[in-house]
Formats: sequence, structure tokens, C-alpha cells
Amino acid sequence: MGQSRVQVNKAHKTRFSSKSSRNLHKTSLQDGGARIGKAEGNHVKGARAARLQRGKMLREQKRAAVLKEKRASGGASSAPRVIVLFPLSASVDLNSVGEDVVKLLSDDGVTSSSTVASSEYKLRATVLKAPHGDLLTCMEMAKVADLMAFVVSANSPWEGNISSFIDSFGSQFLSVLRSIGLPSTTVLIRDLPSELKKKNELKKMCASQLASEFPEDCKFYPADTRDELHKFMWLFKAQRLTVPHWRSQRPYLVPDKVGMLVADESSGNCTLLLSGYLRARKLSVNQLVHVSGVGDFQLSEVEVLKDPFPLNERKKQNSMELDDSHDEEVLRSLHPDPMKQEPLVAENTPDPLAGEQTWPTEAEMAEADRSQKQGKLKKRTLPLGTSDYQAAWIIDEIDEEDSDNGDSDDEMALDKEENHFSYQDPDFEDDKETLRIVDNETYNDSEMMDEDNLTRDQYEDQMKKIKEAHAEDEEFPDEVETPIDQPARKRFAKYRGLKSFRTSSWDPNESLPQDYARIFAFDNLVRTQKLVLKQALKMEEESRDDCVPTGSYVRLHIKEVPIVAASKLSFLVNTRPIIAFGLLQHESKMSVLHFSVKKYDGYEDPIKTKEELMFHVGFRQFVARPVFSTDNFRSDKHKMERFLHPGRFSLASVYGPISFPSLPLVVLKISEGSDAPAVAALGSLKSIEPNKIILKKIILTGYPQRVSKMKASVRYMFHNPEDVRWFKPVEVWSKCGRRGRVKEPVGTHGAMKCIFNGVVQQHDVVCMNLYKRGYPKWPERMYPQLL
Repeated sequence: MGQSRVQVNKAHKTRFSSKSSRNLHKTSLQDGGARIGKAEGNHVKGARAARLQRGKMLREQKRAAVLKEKRASGGASSAPRVIVLFPLSASVDLNSVGEDVVKLLSDDGVTSSSTVASSEYKLRATVLKAPHGDLLTCMEMAKVADLMAFVVSANSPWEGNISSFIDSFGSQFLSVLRSIGLPSTTVLIRDLPSELKKKNELKKMCASQLASEFPEDCKFYPADTRDELHKFMWLFKAQRLTVPHWRSQRPYLVPDKVGMLVADESSGNCTLLLSGYLRARKLSVNQLVHVSGVGDFQLSEVEVLKDPFPLNERKKQNSMELDDSHDEEVLRSLHPDPMKQEPLVAENTPDPLAGEQTWPTEAEMAEADRSQKQGKLKKRTLPLGTSDYQAAWIIDEIDEEDSDNGDSDDEMALDKEENHFSYQDPDFEDDKETLRIVDNETYNDSEMMDEDNLTRDQYEDQMKKIKEAHAEDEEFPDEVETPIDQPARKRFAKYRGLKSFRTSSWDPNESLPQDYARIFAFDNLVRTQKLVLKQALKMEEESRDDCVPTGSYVRLHIKEVPIVAASKLSFLVNTRPIIAFGLLQHESKMSVLHFSVKKYDGYEDPIKTKEELMFHVGFRQFVARPVFSTDNFRSDKHKMERFLHPGRFSLASVYGPISFPSLPLVVLKISEGSDAPAVAALGSLKSIEPNKIILKKIILTGYPQRVSKMKASVRYMFHNPEDVRWFKPVEVWSKCGRRGRVKEPVGTHGAMKCIFNGVVQQHDVVCMNLYKRGYPKWPERMYPQLL
């Protein structure tokens, strides 16, 4: 009997057939009717398989990261969440809000500590109340906050604007908080009416007025009754908290207990004891730590203590029995390894012989000869067919090609000019002035001799009158007056001219101050930062014996802390958070830091360059005396500013401890007669670069006395002919847009001939730009708590 066959109908013709359907007729019946198509299972070959596998791997990594973050932030082994209550106005009763939240979280309703563990919510939290008007305390609380709960009162007088809910201090603190970095935020509305309709209307009104001040995901909750707080707490427990990125890169500790061990009072130092929960990352006992406002130190010991606020009921009973015995159980002690402990190096030890002049190498001598030969080459216009021998006898008769001005287009060569004029006979100069040749294009120099008969008082009065007449046209703030009783070549000896501020070269290692021998510099900051962060991440992922895991309750033994600072911290721990955080590699060393800053709109007093200011950079705070300059993107040179100008960003350069960017910056200024600091500027850390060139610019001005087309006699820029010869290579310009050069001095009172590229007006002002490099000033005291 023949083999049974299944009826196969003709398939419908499709426009695009698959590869398997096209090859279906090639299969034989002996293969059991097997089709040539896709492989069985999920095995896929080629680039598509790699793409699918990569997507699957990324999804698994994200899922694992979210799960790890959720366990780390809300698990039993995680540190308590920090809730900071901040009143947006002085009319808010913050104490009642804080008491309601603490009672809600505590199981028995009574607690004497700001940290509570709730078995109902399975949550541990530390509730901090920010005092209204104390800017420093509010800033330190905001740096460690996991949730910023802004409290607003609905009883505030309705004025139709936002000022009815937020006062001046609240607005100032919101600006500072945006600069530091906003954590997760929420708004609690108090004093709402009991009637449901009015309550909802007033809540919507508050939300509409305050929505522009907070992020889009910020939610508004009524917080009058226990049920409303209960709803807020459940949502807070399930909320995924976000913190600024710079907080997650370093381990930090907010101690609730501060102690000190004094071994020898004569040394002035002690061992500082800080007890609290470790947050963000693991801490190594070989790592350096920074105590905010005090400085950088080494650890002598790290003790892992028993958790005083456990979520487990059995552990809680054991901890209560431990509190009754007034003793803290030490679970583990870590001691640093002298071979692996990071050394505490803040400043470089300068070598006094490092600046000695050495004999130049052969390569340097060959380069100098080559540059000297290139400098002697000059372009000359010669008739056609002129040989080299004939060209040697041709004398240039054009003033612009005079050999005395050959290097007027280059930078000002002070040493060359000094040697050039030091061998000239002064008697020859006098004869040269009296026997000057008069041509048709110039005026008679004897007409200027009337100035020689003026007395000193008459000369000063005449110069003062001309200066006052042109005072209205002084558009440039860099204009300075040349002193009469001191030669300009000595007064401005450190200044030089530049042909172009953008393209002219300036050696960054030339004539550095002594403070530059005390600082450190990176060959490649970006590469070093990547390497340091990679090492920190590797330490976080590895299981090491010298590290304390995140969420542990530890006691840090910080050695060699000044007794004065330790006693101040013991007094401040009850009113202000004290932050101790682990430093990354190189972050204890000093260098030149550059910040992008903008003057705070609410600060009206002038901020002068090199004025003592308090810098809050991330967790760190230190005193600095910055130099302000323009933030120039198109050039490697930056023009120094005497004041921090409002309405635009400037560059602030300071001597300070290294911190890897980017970090937020808040600049505070303590006014005389006031203990409360004021916010002066806001910004961020931009770079660490000691070789950045900051140039101080001055403008010397002179006034044309007589004008003849493109030539003019300029006076009152200098007061003796030697100064004119000294600054002769520097280019001059006028406020009407002419550019020129100094040809020669005239007379004995500093007048000079100048040649310009166009017709000069009689009312014009002739200017000369001079530059010198500026440096920040080393602060007398670095940290505010060491006063």
C-alpha cells in the first residue's frame, strides 16, 4: 500500500516572499517534509544576535542597579535617610512640623534623638530643622539632605505674588540650593482650612504660585493632620531619591557624637572622635579625610560599632539594654597600614637651587642662532636687476623702515633697548636735539621749547586741566596716570607690550612667584581624574579588609587635630551638621583652581580682586583671595579685572586644595561688624591649571599737542625722554581708531613724535597698552575653624 500523502494547496502569491518559502520546493519527502527556515529556539547568529544580547545585558544591569540602589537607600543595612525641614518664611512654625514628623516615625511617640527607626514604615530617618536666618547652618544641612521638605504656611497674607509665601531669606537660600544641587524635594503646606472646598482651592493656589521655584517632579502635600503626614511618609518611603552627582563620588559622615582624646596638651593637637553612619561609598582606613572647616587629616583607627537604631525589634531591645549600660559595643577595629596609607602632603617643598641658571644645551643654542638669523631678515623693495652687492649700498629713506624701529611689531624687548641706549653718549643726544633737520611735512621742534620754561607747579596744573577736560571720554577703566616723581620705566618695569592679546605668545614659566614653588600641577588633568575615579570605583566593588561598608555605624579616630578646632566642633555638633568625608587621591595638595563665578544679584557691595572670601566647594570650605579675570574662550590669555562685575560670568583664580571638577561653588563674604556671612557669588569649579595666563592691563594716555596729517606730537604720556626711548617698541593707538608707533622723543619733558596709519584729529587721545601677569594671593589662614 502506498505511503499516505497530505494534500498541499497552492500558496497565495505574496509580493515579498521569505527565503524559507522560496526554498520550500527544494525539500524532499524523505526529510519528513522539513522546511528550510529559521533555526529552532532563541539561538540567532550574526550581528543581530550580538545586538540582542547587548540589549539584554544592559536591561539586566539597569535592573540590578535599581534593585541595589533601592536596597541601599531603604534597606535595613542602609544609613537613615536625612529629611531637612526648611521654612520658606519666618512665619512658619517649624518646631511643630518637626515634632509631628518625629512622633509619626517613632513607635512609642516619644524620642529624644533626631534619628528614629519606624517598624511600621520599615524606615529609618534623621529629621533636621533648618533655622531660618542662619545661612551657614542651612547650607551644611542641604549638603547632606536626602530630601528637602520646604514648609510653607497657608496663613501668609495673600498679595497675588510669590513673595507672600517666600521671604527674602527663603529666596536667597533657594538660589544657593540650586547652585549646590537640588536633592529630592517636596513642599509641605501647613495651616490649611478644615473645609474641604476651601482647602483644595488654597492648596492649588499655593502650588500654582510656587511651582516655578521647584523642579517639575516636586509634589505638594498638606501636612496638618496625622493622616496627611502618614500619606506623605508612605510615598516618601517608596520614592526613589536623587542626590547631586558630586555627593555620590566620595564617602561622607554626619556625626551625631563628637569627642576628643588629648595625649599631650603641650603639642596643641588631639585625636578627634566622630561617630555616625557612613554614607555614599566605602571608606578605607588608609584614606585621608577632610573635616569641614578644619582641614585634611589621617586616620589612626576606624571602629565599627553596633547600630544604635536598628529596624529589627530584637536588635532594638538589645540596643536599649546597651544604652542603659552606657557602653558602645565595638564589632570591628581597623588600623592603617603604614606602607599603604596615603601621606598627608599639602604643599610642595621648594628647592632653593631649582631656579639656578644652567648652561644652555646645544639644541637651545642652535635654536637661538636660528631665531637670531630669522630676526635679521627684512623685506626690502629693490629695483629689478639689482644684485646683492648693489643692494648693500642702498639706504632706506622711509621712516617706517628705520632700523631703530625694526622690532616695533614684536613684543617689547626691554633688555635689547636697555643695551642699545646704554652705550649712547648723553652729550650726543643734546646735540641731536639742537641740530635736528626740519622737513616740509613736520613742524619746527623749536616751538616745543616753550614747555622747558614751565615750572613744576605750572606743568602739573596744565596737565591736570587737560586730564579733567578728557575725563568724560575715559571709556576705558584701565587708564592710569604716569607718575611724575618716578620714571615710568621703573614704575612699570614688570609691564610689557603685546602686538595682539589673542595671538602673541607669553611664556607661562617666566618670572613665576615664590608661591608657585609650593603648589602641584597635573600633566593631564582629564586623564588623572579618570584614573582616580576608576580606582575609587574599583575599591567600591572589591571586598577589602581595610574598607568599611556603606551604612555602617562607625567611629573615626582622626589624629593630629588642633585642640581649639576640636573644642569648637564639640560645641557646634548640637546646632550645625559637621561633615567629614573621604578624599580622593591628590585632593589634599595645593594648586591653582579656576572657578566660573557670577555675582549674586542680591549682593550690591563691590567685590575687589584679592579680597578675602570664603569658598564653599562641595563639602569643603576654605578661605581664599581670588583674582578675577574675563572668561575668554578664544585665547589662552585672560584679562584681569579689578572688580567682579555683575550680570556676567567671570573667572576666579585662587590658591586652594585640589578638588576634581565639576563641583558647585558658593562664595560668602563676612562684612565688618557683622557675624552673619552674605552670599556674594555663585558658580562652579572649572579647571586646575597653574599655567593659565592672567594679564593685568593698563593704558597710558597722551594728548596730541600739534598734528600734521598722519604725524602728531604727543605729550603727558611720559615725563622724560628716557621713558619714551624705553617704551618706543610698543604700539600706540587712538580712541578714534588710528594705530601707529613712536618715532622719537622731543624735548626734555617726555613729549614724542608718533606716526599713525591715518589722519589724526586734534581732539583725539593717544593710548598705549601695557600688560603684566597677575597671580592670586596666598591666604593667611586657610580654614575658618582654625581662628
